[in-house]
Amino acid sequence: AFSSLLSAITVTVTILLLFAAVRLVNRVLAHSISEARGFDPTQKLLIQKLAAIAAVVMAFFIGVDLLAIDLTAFAVFSGAFGLAIGFGLQKTIGNLIAGIILLMDRSIKPGDVIVVGDSFGWVNKIGVRAVSVITRDGKEHLIPNEILMTQEVENWSYTDRNVRVRIPITIAYDSDLALAQELMMRAAVESPRALTDPQPTVRLAAFGENGVEHEIFCWISDPEGGVGNVRSDVLNRLWLMFKEVGIRIPVAQREVRMIEAKSER
Repeated sequence: AFSSLLSAITVTVTILLLFAAVRLVNRVLAHSISEARGFDPTQKLLIQKLAAIAAVVMAFFIGVDLLAIDLTAFAVFSGAFGLAIGFGLQKTIGNLIAGIILLMDRSIKPGDVIVVGDSFGWVNKIGVRAVSVITRDGKEHLIPNEILMTQEVENWSYTDRNVRVRIPITIAYDSDLALAQELMMRAAVESPRALTDPQPTVRLAAFGENGVEHEIFCWISDPEGGVGNVRSDVLNRLWLMFKEVGIRIPVAQREVRMIEAKSER
């Protein structure tokens, strides 16, 4: 009984020491890699994750050697056990590999602004299992790495952080077209987040059912700040400018004609 207790204590202490050693090694490596020069943040993150995986694998084999575990004793159960582990960890391993691939091809990096399905936000970090995406309202979404590999992803910061904002506006047919377009341009230029290079543009889109349809295009360099507030700022400025000069924004109208049926004689 004493020998069994001693063996249990030895196993427990060995596991705890190896766990502590792995954490210590990971911290030292993370600090060393973060201070290293010549690597961008994405490459540093990739090296940290690969180093962490290597540390866990080494700790496993060291533990097997220290505890003198005979792995051949598990040969009988290896088939069924390996099959069960494979099914249980299929998604986890898939997400791990997908995360490494994302870091290697650098298609998605921390700080990028992405759109996945209905989720829009900036990448906070790329973890072992999922990518942390923070939305404009402060909510943090954990999107599995595998989804980012298999589904369509819009990356607004992939090659260039400049993003074009489209602002539709319709004016009445009796408006001064040249003056209205001049005010549209001025409202976009005066918006604080709109870039001057490339400069905003105004385009007549169509002669619509209710008025002359225009589109204002301006560029921003901080997509993580969202595009809705830029659109709101331009429209607010334009509303005040239109009121000063009497340019109307039309309201949808319908003309209904009543035809009286002729009485039968």
